[in-house]
Amino acid sequence: MIPSAFEYHAPTSVAEAISLLGQHGDEAKILAGGHSLLPAMKLGLAAPGVLIDITKIAELRGVVINGNVNIGSLTTWAAIAQHEGLRRVLPVLGEAVSQIGDLQVRNRGTLGGALAHADPAADAPALTLALDAAIRVHGPKGERTIAAVDFFTDMLSTALEPDELLTAIIFRPLGAGEGAAYVKFPHPATRYAIVGVAAYIKLNGTHVSACRIGVTGAGAKAERQNDVEQAMLGGDGGDEALATASLRAGEGMDILGDIHASEDYRRAMVKVYTKRALAAAVARARG
Repeated sequence: MIPSAFEYHAPTSVAEAISLLGQHGDEAKILAGGHSLLPAMKLGLAAPGVLIDITKIAELRGVVINGNVNIGSLTTWAAIAQHEGLRRVLPVLGEAVSQIGDLQVRNRGTLGGALAHADPAADAPALTLALDAAIRVHGPKGERTIAAVDFFTDMLSTALEPDELLTAIIFRPLGAGEGAAYVKFPHPATRYAIVGVAAYIKLNGTHVSACRIGVTGAGAKAERQNDVEQAMLGGDGGDEALATASLRAGEGMDILGDIHASEDYRRAMVKVYTKRALAAAVARARG
């Protein structure tokens, strides 16, 4: 299908993009990698009157490692996978990127675009939750930072205001005694997560002193698994502890059912993939 007519702008700075958002209000949509918005427009599911293409804003691209890891919102999956510094300090990002779509998607799709779109089956939201990322946004009132745990509000909905632009994602590098992993059951055609789980573990000697779990694909939005995290704390991270904790995965979640997987199947897979992600994270934390 041919999308309806729209006005097109290609700003070259964050300030210009924010000004355009303010001018056009709800009629405007941001175009980053385009893998979500453009198909929706072609199918008639989205019909923005104004398209603001931010791909010419150079300051939104790139990775800076200086204490924290700052990734510009327009940084592509391919650039993340190929960045040597990220391989050293946050290898889980490369691991996750390798599971996203195909080569064309990874060359064009962006981290910031995926987070702003907040597809319930996307991989990036679970990672930001498990890694306790901070999401930096700019608007007419200036800059603010949103914790990942507060960012995803509902299906395809976030805490990002209509006149704000997501500009960067901030992670903390992993250190000694810390490990993270991402595993998923991918849809065989799209490679979106039918269920995906990201896990972070910190060990204090032989015991778990911190744990974070992010689940995607199972519900209307990516969610932390507080019951699992509490069950892991203070334990030795052994097989018995993993089995007991993972049984609590999905508790309190409104699990979705669709043509790809029933609610019961997804609920079972949340437990299975939580255990796998935790086991991998613990192994990496032990070195």
